[in-house]
Amino acid sequence: MNVGEEMKKEETVILVVDDDKEIREGIRIYLTQDEYQVLEASNGEEALKVIKEQEVHLIIMDIMMPGLDGIQATRSIRKTNNVPILMLSAKNEDIDKISGLQVGADDYLTKPFSPMELLARVKSMLRRYFTLGEFDKVASEGILELNGLRLDTHAKTMVVDEREVSLTKTEFKIVELLMSHPGRVFSIDDIYESVWEEPSFNSDNTVSVHIRKIREKIESNPKQPKYLKVVWGIGYKMEK
Repeated sequence: MNVGEEMKKEETVILVVDDDKEIREGIRIYLTQDEYQVLEASNGEEALKVIKEQEVHLIIMDIMMPGLDGIQATRSIRKTNNVPILMLSAKNEDIDKISGLQVGADDYLTKPFSPMELLARVKSMLRRYFTLGEFDKVASEGILELNGLRLDTHAKTMVVDEREVSLTKTEFKIVELLMSHPGRVFSIDDIYESVWEEPSFNSDNTVSVHIRKIREKIESNPKQPKYLKVVWGIGYKMEK
């Protein structure tokens, strides 16, 4: 699919994750009436299994679930997948919204909600995903492009403003993680656990050293970075 083309509704797969069967059924009815394909999962563990087995184009994820909750599931999904995620919560509390967005959710909806509002959010998120290049970027032949950066995930090469840059294996993984999710802020723990693939423990200095080295290679002025930005008190991001 080329940028600017929108996938047909009947080809679009939406995963609904909620431990309340009635809520899942209600959302499924709304979406299937609008011709979307719908898959269901009752918790985070089931959602992760579904995503591994088939392609999903949008996830509607409840926050409060037994076992692996929506926050934990979203954090896990974001390590490898940029699929849009709409978070649901029965609480109208800022802490839920902030937690969901910080781990990588794209939008937030508080229960109870109207079918029209749900469908409007779904359509808007899918439109951005398909027509603004996020879907094609993920599905392309291993090429990530952002502003003046170009990363070839197959050849393991990086070009910055037409200048080839040599990255270590770890530096490449960090850049790939951040470029795959432009604008999203990753905490130091998120970066460490995704790149080193082990629990983060006193990893601040390790990650910070690698970030500094990456900036020295890709930024014309590392003290005033254009690409790799810090969000004080939260983490790092690649500027959109």
